[in-house]
Amino acid sequence: MAEAAAHPSVRLSYPVISQALELSASPQLRNMATIGGNIMQRTRCTYFRDVSAACNKREPGSGCAAREGFNRTHAILGTSESCVATHPSDAAVAFAALEASVHLLGPDGARTVPFADFLLRPGSTPNREQALRKGELITAVEIPAHPRPLKSGYLKVRDRQSYEFALTSAAVALHIRGGVIRAAKVAAGGVGTVPWKLPAVERQLIGERPSKALWAEAAERAADGAHPLRHNHFKAELLRRTVERQLRTVGGTK
Repeated sequence: MAEAAAHPSVRLSYPVISQALELSASPQLRNMATIGGNIMQRTRCTYFRDVSAACNKREPGSGCAAREGFNRTHAILGTSESCVATHPSDAAVAFAALEASVHLLGPDGARTVPFADFLLRPGSTPNREQALRKGELITAVEIPAHPRPLKSGYLKVRDRQSYEFALTSAAVALHIRGGVIRAAKVAAGGVGTVPWKLPAVERQLIGERPSKALWAEAAERAADGAHPLRHNHFKAELLRRTVERQLRTVGGTK
């Protein structure tokens, strides 16, 4: 992760990836961790980690203690009756925004899976978290070519400034030419059971001229479809504000 974050081509072409990687974990962990390991990491849900608690992800059919427990840090998007755990990766949010693909190699040969299909929403089978088949390994994560110039960045909002998982985050990439937004890629973290693409926000931006009013209007769509729990209602508004702030940072405020 540290090598990828520091690579000149990544920093120049996709700062959103560099920033997401550098906001992940600690320097010691980034020096050891792989990209594949980062996107494959398991949830930090306290009920998943507590073997005495009911968790369908850990033990299918046992129930989800988080739904009625203390769920301040849990997901508001992509949830099901079986699971409300968030996906913890920051880099995965950038990959989701940029519509990456995951290259896999296994006993049956090589194949490529769109990133949007690689990490699985819980549904009724939260114990199935990735689209990996038995014996497969991740060999690469590929970012498709995007139109230039491309401005991008990653914002992570958390309870403390270091070594903490996101309450919300936003990965934004904008192609602005002739004063008009020609392409927009936006995804959120800390709020979904998987990194959450925001197509409604993207559609609101394309064809428009950057402005404070546009950023605010588009960000209002960020929490569409959210289902907050007892302790995390604040995440919907925090997500809207996080997306608006990062749109303003990446796209400017003229």
